[in-house]
Amino acid sequence: MATSRQHLKHKEKYEALLPSLPEYVQKYARFKESEDMSSSTLYNYLKDFIHFFKWLMVEGYTDAKEMKDIPTSVLEHLPLEDALFYFEKVKGEQVQKSKNETKTREKTSVNRKKSSIRSLFKYLTSQSEIRGTGEPYFHRNVMQKITVKKPNETLGERARKIADSIFIEDKDIEFLDFLKHEYEKGLSERKKSYFLRDKERDYAILSVFLSSGVRLNELADLRLRDINFETNRIKVIRKGDKTDVVQVIPDAMEDLREYLEVRKDRYKAGNEGHEYVFVTIYNGKTSPLSIRTIQDLVRKYTKVFNNNVAMSPHKLRHTYATNLLEETKDLTLVMEQLGHTSTSTTMLYVHSTQEKARRAAEALGERRKKLKDK
Repeated sequence: MATSRQHLKHKEKYEALLPSLPEYVQKYARFKESEDMSSSTLYNYLKDFIHFFKWLMVEGYTDAKEMKDIPTSVLEHLPLEDALFYFEKVKGEQVQKSKNETKTREKTSVNRKKSSIRSLFKYLTSQSEIRGTGEPYFHRNVMQKITVKKPNETLGERARKIADSIFIEDKDIEFLDFLKHEYEKGLSERKKSYFLRDKERDYAILSVFLSSGVRLNELADLRLRDINFETNRIKVIRKGDKTDVVQVIPDAMEDLREYLEVRKDRYKAGNEGHEYVFVTIYNGKTSPLSIRTIQDLVRKYTKVFNNNVAMSPHKLRHTYATNLLEETKDLTLVMEQLGHTSTSTTMLYVHSTQEKARRAAEALGERRKKLKDK
């Protein structure tokens, strides 16, 4: 089974965390591995446990000097009122959004922490089995009384947010044209030299995002052997480490070809099939572009074009999906192209195209009104 670079990295990270955590958490991690929980999810869960355990130590629920020594009895006897207080504290925490900006933790983040800790308590009270007794670590599960409330948001509202945050009509094409012909005109000579060095690479990244709907990690993990110029398709690693094939707009494949023509000389990159497609060079060493670097370059270019409003790779994916559905009216095709496993997610783009149509109708109405007023 193919494994994404991000999952391998997260596996290394959670393996490094495990020795500092109690033995029962280590057993929990092995149990979840056997259930095929993704490395990324497990890594995030362990970080949530560390946050929770640190709170237990600071608030005096345990005399343990190190997290790995916190006994299960502390979890077994944690009062419901105190558990609720912990999540209220989590809800009010300020988290770092960027280097110079913090914000209150979002509801989705709070829910994730609830879900992860509920998962640990479920394992300890019903899924674990102590050798020789056949019994779990303990039976009282206070986290079972903690509810995970999903954001109260309709499908239409979610779709409206998508429509308000993507390139609509021909803006995606205008954006690519701006990047190719106009962007460099506003740069200093120093910044311009850096841009021209990476222009073909960065342009290919943005073009592929807008022409295929691939996810960020799917693009970052792309290797030379995954590209088929004859069929205009690329092979990607989907969620769950499943391999899939994605159709790409022909023009974007040409953009990709143009980048590959300069890739070897400009980045001293190898041409073996296993080599990553998108690379950089630093201190004479070639390495694949990180997910963070790709995110940053998407935000940088879109911010300049989009009236100082940066967009994420996920918004480019939304743009492609909306345009594909509008062009084909084929929900199944959009679902397959994006790698969705549920139609409920794909249905967002039905509402999104309807929102685009509403806004277009309003614009046309304003145009007619102006003509009448003349």
